[in-house]
Amino acid sequence: MKHLAGMFVLATVMVSVGRWIEAGGFVVLFALLFACGLGLPLPEDVPLTIAGFMVAKGTMHLSIAAVAAWCGIIGGDLVLYHLGKKFGLGITRVPFVGKHVTAARIEKAGVLFAKYGVWVVAVGRLFAGIRGAMVIAAGATRFSLVKFVIADGLAALVSGGLFIALGHWVGKNYGTLDQLVDARKKISGIEHWVLIGLLGILIIFLAYHLWRKHSRATPSQAALDKAAAGIAAEQGKR
Repeated sequence: MKHLAGMFVLATVMVSVGRWIEAGGFVVLFALLFACGLGLPLPEDVPLTIAGFMVAKGTMHLSIAAVAAWCGIIGGDLVLYHLGKKFGLGITRVPFVGKHVTAARIEKAGVLFAKYGVWVVAVGRLFAGIRGAMVIAAGATRFSLVKFVIADGLAALVSGGLFIALGHWVGKNYGTLDQLVDARKKISGIEHWVLIGLLGILIIFLAYHLWRKHSRATPSQAALDKAAAGIAAEQGKR
């Protein structure tokens, strides 16, 4: 019964958000995702899938929608990062933002930062339940802002890209908002594991690329070292 009620709420929210984005375009898309970062009780994937759906329908341009979405996501996270840096655990008393995180979650995220570093950012942003605590903990522990933006930005590309692609696929192959809602229902509960899988594939690909680059460079470097040693030997004889 609770599951059915949750699905009804999700469908209602998606229809409402769809109307807002249709009326306000890229500005509303940016604003919603920015607010999500600050604790708005709305899953990020709702505006993202709707944006992809509208791209497929020709009412939004993909490049502008992608930039607006990414900036909204990262913008909200940056504000939360600086709030965490300023208030620490005291952020739980900050109006609006403090209602959606707990001191226990922030402390737990801090422990994870101490143990795993930048990987906490990359993985943590894929889970709505710990995303806010992760960002606050990053600020409270003075985690490198540059590393935070890089890891958070790459993870946002993966997660945001997946949901925009889902909305686009539904829009191209089916064409109604009701079918988009149905597609979102079907992946409810497993979407985060799909995102982690995609992130893992990306990490493996990058690691393989770096390994290949290093392995190709090694023989060349060895030849250069050998030539340098030969020159040094010749100079020594003289």
